[in-house]
Amino acid sequence: MFLPTTKKEVEALGWDYIDVILFTGDAYIDHPSFGAAVVGRLLQAEGLRVAIVPQPNWRDDLRDFTKLGAPRLFFGVTAGAMDSMVNHYTANLRLRSNDAYTAGGKAGFRPDRAVTVYTRILKRLFPRVPVVIGGIEASLRRVTHYDYWTDELHPSILIDSGADLLAYGMGERTIPEIARIVRGGSFNMKRLRRLRQVAFTADKEYVEKIEDKIMLRSFEECVADNSAFAANFVEEETQSNLMNPTATLVERTGERYVVVNPAHTPLTTLELDRSFALPYQRAPHPRYNGRGDIPAWEMIKHSVNIHRGCFGGCSFCTISAHQGKFISSRSEKSILDEVRLITKMPSFKGSLSDIGAPSANMYRCGGRDVEICAKCRRPSCLHPKMCRNLDNDHTPLLNLYAKIRDIKGVKKAFIGSGIRYDLFDGGEYLETVVTHHTSGRLKVAPEHTEEHILNLMRKPSFAMFEKLNADFRDICRRHNLNYQLIPYFISSHPGCTENDMRALSGKVLGKLNFTLEQVQDLTPTPMTLSSVMFFTGMNPYTGERLYVARSQDDKRRQKAYFFNREAAQEHRPTVKSSKRGAEGHRPTTEKHHPTVKSASRRRKR
Repeated sequence: MFLPTTKKEVEALGWDYIDVILFTGDAYIDHPSFGAAVVGRLLQAEGLRVAIVPQPNWRDDLRDFTKLGAPRLFFGVTAGAMDSMVNHYTANLRLRSNDAYTAGGKAGFRPDRAVTVYTRILKRLFPRVPVVIGGIEASLRRVTHYDYWTDELHPSILIDSGADLLAYGMGERTIPEIARIVRGGSFNMKRLRRLRQVAFTADKEYVEKIEDKIMLRSFEECVADNSAFAANFVEEETQSNLMNPTATLVERTGERYVVVNPAHTPLTTLELDRSFALPYQRAPHPRYNGRGDIPAWEMIKHSVNIHRGCFGGCSFCTISAHQGKFISSRSEKSILDEVRLITKMPSFKGSLSDIGAPSANMYRCGGRDVEICAKCRRPSCLHPKMCRNLDNDHTPLLNLYAKIRDIKGVKKAFIGSGIRYDLFDGGEYLETVVTHHTSGRLKVAPEHTEEHILNLMRKPSFAMFEKLNADFRDICRRHNLNYQLIPYFISSHPGCTENDMRALSGKVLGKLNFTLEQVQDLTPTPMTLSSVMFFTGMNPYTGERLYVARSQDDKRRQKAYFFNREAAQEHRPTVKSSKRGAEGHRPTTEKHHPTVKSASRRRKR
């Protein structure tokens, strides 16, 4: 059965109360790829009665927020599988006309900053009921962060929303722990504050009693001094990438303190298997019948996620901050059981759309000596070069692929996720992927061609992509395959000038003769190195000053090099590569009058 979404559905179950009511910005799809469904099933597995309110109307009389009454224990709030601002706006700050997580792909069914909007409404309507927030939007805003859409620093989402507790990262351990504490009927904050992987606000007296803590620069200090914000990020990223962090992060905002407890150690295979084995209906709720397809569901319904986490450490990516750097892999049995379930779906015609993960080929990769990993503070296991302790053996993954191909009903098993080509050296893995698991288009992400930009992105040398391209073409020639290699590229990354984009265009469109499709203008998202560099105009690890293409005109000119090199070259670069530190750099100190809510850093345009 689906989790109930209406009063009628609750009554049909014979319930006279609900323990937890979840609010989500997505349509309700009961599947392990959608966070609200996962949280609901985890709570249900702990014996709680859970209901879910998908995409509540926040514009009318707010009946969606009151129709189920008050829960016995708490409200849970998430923006959904995507950050609501990324969901709504392009990198050029234009409103998107569709929403992949809504029936019919229609836009307008969730507000900007959904977590804050939903939480404030619930706090106003039910002031005595605790609110727990989570998901990607809340997780990456747990401390002071740069908000690209207002071009200013914002305090922790705990301050803005008024939520009682924030569960950051993946919830397989945290959510059951919360459930076990509160299911007796008391939202015991004293006990909840002892949990790992949660954040909350506290007073000075509480903070003074924390023994192992790292005091971050305050929100007000970050607003007044870019270097303070940059220093905070280094601490935050370092702690989020530790195998077993022990320090608590504390950040003052006004008279309150945001306390971020250390994250859990990586999930075990057994824990991850249990999560994927919960009784999902593996379908959208029937309430969406006749309202059109949900694009996100259509994309993933015949796909399988094989692991969590990513140790690539790309500067613009939020995966390690949310899922962690260390890989948690599912067992072969868990994955194969899910494949068999998919083959029984009426819509399945024999093709798995993706055997993937954040990076498709990190399955069961990790440190040979775990003790070395436990001491490691690197943000990436692959940059600036692959860690000597990393076991990147692809044999377990190749064996898994073979077993999936042998399952009755599977005609094709494609890899739709991007692969890390700096994790293998051609050979058997690439040949297997190209000959057995490519639909005709293999996706990879070189991101740029110029070495100084790639270093800022924490990406490998472009020479590795050129070698991959040659190996790919050789395999296709030997097997008589007319396949395409599809590279992803990014423009307007901090440090990148028009001269750098001209060089990229010459190498990719000219020398290699690619026609580009998978390209994007950088969107600086909270809690990434790229967003910190974009806002401050400096590398927080080195202090190096960087050129940043900030205006929408500058960003559009850079992106133009992807598609029409001749036309793009009509634009003269305004800043030469040798002067990357000159234009676009923010001063390290300014006078401000910060408030607790937010502090504007708008530029004159």
